[in-house]
Amino acid sequence: MTEPTVLVATAGAVRTITLNRPAALNSFTAAMHGELLPALQQAADDKAIRALIITGSGRGFCAGQDLMDPAMTGDVDVGAVIERCYRPLATRLRTMPVPVIAAVNGVAAGAGANMALCCDFVLAARSASFIQAFSKIGLVPDCGGSWLLPRLVGRARALGLAMSGDKLPAEEAERIGLIWKCVDDAALMDSAQALAAKLCLMPSRALAETRRLLDSAMAMDFGDAITQEADTQRELGRAGDFAEGVAAFFAKRPPVFRDR
Repeated sequence: MTEPTVLVATAGAVRTITLNRPAALNSFTAAMHGELLPALQQAADDKAIRALIITGSGRGFCAGQDLMDPAMTGDVDVGAVIERCYRPLATRLRTMPVPVIAAVNGVAAGAGANMALCCDFVLAARSASFIQAFSKIGLVPDCGGSWLLPRLVGRARALGLAMSGDKLPAEEAERIGLIWKCVDDAALMDSAQALAAKLCLMPSRALAETRRLLDSAMAMDFGDAITQEADTQRELGRAGDFAEGVAAFFAKRPPVFRDR
């Protein structure tokens, strides 16, 4: 029986998805895409899940597209691969109803790096690294990389990373603001689990709306952004989590958020 390329585990309200092609540094194949997107959708649909962790098995997080995969051989239309596989992946990650944590345990290259950057939090082991490897094979950043990189680190650094294809160590990635935090290798999964546990106690719907607001405001002027804030606050102000948060504040007790 063929081993699954994606492993799924649930502990309480935390779902962990592990890319599982360790011999190939968890590089993407058509088969993996066929398992990963449904796993993400199942996490989105499961109302009991309030935080998601994505990591890789073995010594790598994800080395990007496997160029040996049959889907990439012959007269391949790379644009069609993007539309069929990477657009749905990046879009699903950016619109999850719960916070998503990438626990980067080794190399994150190409689409693997940008998949991590699509997540809300990127925790990286100190030995991990990020590589925009596309220029080395005559391509451009994909899986949302062209949008994400300049917004995370500015145009100059984004161009430098994308054009050079140089390896960026995790500590430097944290220093320039590409990722949330770099931690000791042995502490990676414990740190991810602790962050997930914290997020599970927070108002999931408000967190998802915060992500949406920040992303969409990048294409707006200041006035339109404030209008969007007002519209979103109006909707959230009618939801149960706001009432619970206010009640808990006055009762001096921890809130129990339920909206998603």
